[in-house]
Amino acid sequence: MANILVVEDDEVFSQLLSMHLEDLEHTPSVANSLAQARKLLMEITPDLILLDQQLPDGFGMDLLKEIKAEKDAPPVIMVTGVSDNTLVIEAMKVGAYDFVRKPMDELELDTTLANALQSHRLSRKVHAISKTTGEVVTLNQIVGKSPQITHLLKTIGSVAASDASVLITGESGTGKEVVARAIHHHSERTGLFLPVNCSAIVENLLESELFGHEKGSFTGADRRKLGKFELAAEGTLFLDELGELPLGLQAKLLRVLQEGTFERVGGTETLHTSTRIIAATNRKLQAMVDDGRFREDLFYRLNVVNIALPPLRERMEDLPLLIEHLLRKINQRLHTHAEKISEAAWTRMNNYDWPGNVRELENVLTRAAVLCRDDTITPGLLGLVEEQHAPAPPGNKDGNEPELVSLDEIEKRHVGKILEYTRWHKGNACEILGISRPALERRIKKYGFDHSLKN
Repeated sequence: MANILVVEDDEVFSQLLSMHLEDLEHTPSVANSLAQARKLLMEITPDLILLDQQLPDGFGMDLLKEIKAEKDAPPVIMVTGVSDNTLVIEAMKVGAYDFVRKPMDELELDTTLANALQSHRLSRKVHAISKTTGEVVTLNQIVGKSPQITHLLKTIGSVAASDASVLITGESGTGKEVVARAIHHHSERTGLFLPVNCSAIVENLLESELFGHEKGSFTGADRRKLGKFELAAEGTLFLDELGELPLGLQAKLLRVLQEGTFERVGGTETLHTSTRIIAATNRKLQAMVDDGRFREDLFYRLNVVNIALPPLRERMEDLPLLIEHLLRKINQRLHTHAEKISEAAWTRMNNYDWPGNVRELENVLTRAAVLCRDDTITPGLLGLVEEQHAPAPPGNKDGNEPELVSLDEIEKRHVGKILEYTRWHKGNACEILGISRPALERRIKKYGFDHSLKN
């Protein structure tokens, strides 16, 4: 069906792969080095290339760049056992069709091959039509090897070099800003990466923060201030907690996205910007659109590319790598020496649901590292709540009849528990509860919680 070039230095693996390709009725050719691959490419025109990264005389990425520089290049699927997440992004940026990790899942490989070959056939048809008509048709903080993380890395590599707006969604603590920084880092943009937390600044100051202001435009404006849209020229503006953006500012942001123009607060001069927008939220924006709390036109403008981050509980296979990475970072920053996890502590962490995701994991490990007297973290140092999973329905002590309480009472108890768990650290409480700082303050006032417990 297709001529496939396998570039792989492991002879046993290349033989097994060739046999599998023959079973699929493909015709494989094998090169065990870059030199052999280059020679074969001068003799044959493969329909697809399976390319290893670590080769005796160099790196597969070098050959990938050479292949993609050629006109009508065949699709290239990187196949490697190297645990390097940056490599995934770089390969997708250069133009790899996909990235498959060893050991390979047979079904995943077969599906990827079929999709790549079909895509290549369609692209050749489009190219033939266009010729007749004359038309021209770092990342070390992203830790994990799970399928979800591999998919995320491939998406970052695919969208980084474009100017498309990106909306990153996911629960609090899943690493939305880390992903935004990775997209900027791997883009071609020469300007700054500037984050703005839309929930941490009151509305009138947020407008000044984004668009800047002129001297005398409001009380306290004793000088001109440049906004983030000017400071991030040729760079990336990251709007975190987008769901908290007031409707008035939503309209002004929409104008920037549509026309690329804005004015400073109190100013009349129309300014232009080429800043790329990456936004993030843990809110259900479509539901907010339906309720009239978020502009539908702005939602579609920002949601050109959607990246949904998985919660930690859905990629627990990454937990060991995350713990190792975070402990190394914590020890360097705080000069602590926690390097091991006891078996009991590991069991406790592996059975926990991590409602605060990676951020909660880092907080737990930081606390444990600070309190740890030797190099081993034990269960008592983790401070995890006893309820590992969703609590049973409320009832009396015998568990026979439900406790009839209002929704307000349930919310009061839950918020109180979280405040107690976080030791009144309101930032951490907001992350776990998935609400903004003002929303938490309203609940503290509503339920009359004791501020004297705050430290």
